[in-house]
Amino acid sequence: MGQCVTKCKNPTSSLGSKSGDKDGSSKSQHKKSSGGHKEEPSVLCSKASSELLNGTKAQEVRVETPVISAVMGDPRKDEHLDRDGLSMLRISELFRCYKDEHEDAILEEGMERFCNDLCVDPAEFRVLVLAWKFQAATMCKFTRKEFVDGCKAIQADSLEGIYSRFPCMLVDARGEENFKDLYRFTFQFGLDAEEGQRSLQRDIAIALWRLVFTQDTPAILEHWLDFLVENPSGIRGISRDTWNMFLNFTQTIGPDLSNYSEDEAWPSLFDTFVEWELEHRKKKEEQTQMAKEEEGRSTETECSTTTDRLETEGSRGSQTWGGH
Repeated sequence: MGQCVTKCKNPTSSLGSKSGDKDGSSKSQHKKSSGGHKEEPSVLCSKASSELLNGTKAQEVRVETPVISAVMGDPRKDEHLDRDGLSMLRISELFRCYKDEHEDAILEEGMERFCNDLCVDPAEFRVLVLAWKFQAATMCKFTRKEFVDGCKAIQADSLEGIYSRFPCMLVDARGEENFKDLYRFTFQFGLDAEEGQRSLQRDIAIALWRLVFTQDTPAILEHWLDFLVENPSGIRGISRDTWNMFLNFTQTIGPDLSNYSEDEAWPSLFDTFVEWELEHRKKKEEQTQMAKEEEGRSTETECSTTTDRLETEGSRGSQTWGGH
């Protein structure tokens, strides 16, 4: 999943990158200066983090620079820590490693490098949870404020620190109220703010539903998604109300749909889905029953044929012995 969902409209794409080319971070790795070539901070970030997460440290990592300090979380003598022990300087330097050259934000290329250095797939659930913790307004983008406030919220000021917070963040996402907040955040996160979208495109909604339910998948989810896939002409987009109500649907309606009532205040799309699903199950049961009956008839025919053959062979045997 290497394309940015909202930018390229590819539902099987990454949350953090427009391009699946893992070599994207190699662009503009060096810039010319009066003293020759100097490595960009982003390259140093990539090197330091890969060495960190692979359990080794090369000599470059030991160089005392603000960038390396931000990546590794090594303390510096001249930095000041807040009451939680976080360094605002390190957070700022870490942000600078990935920010765009022309905008004070981490955009698609920077987001891809950031995820690579964290050793996470941009399309996985952990990245969605991180975006939720950072309260990111737009997919494939972290503003400076979102990044700084997000790091403070999870109490991390380095790549190592952010990576170490993933287990706790995943546990937090399982809480009932927290998951509801994450679920509603995901809808807004999936909208293209630049285009003023108010509803999710069907394919993007399907991808995000699969993603947000990664840890606890409702039994009805795949049936719902099959319905959306098989009825493309009648479903152009998913509204916020439909998105939010589906979570209630998964929590209150049983897998057999027996307690669903059209008289309740469900979106009309749910009425259509339940009717479609029940009809689909009925056809499946009929096909299964027909297959069983056909198998039964085949078994009866086979048994009858075998019995007739044995009787015939037995009769021939009796005649042979009687002849002697």
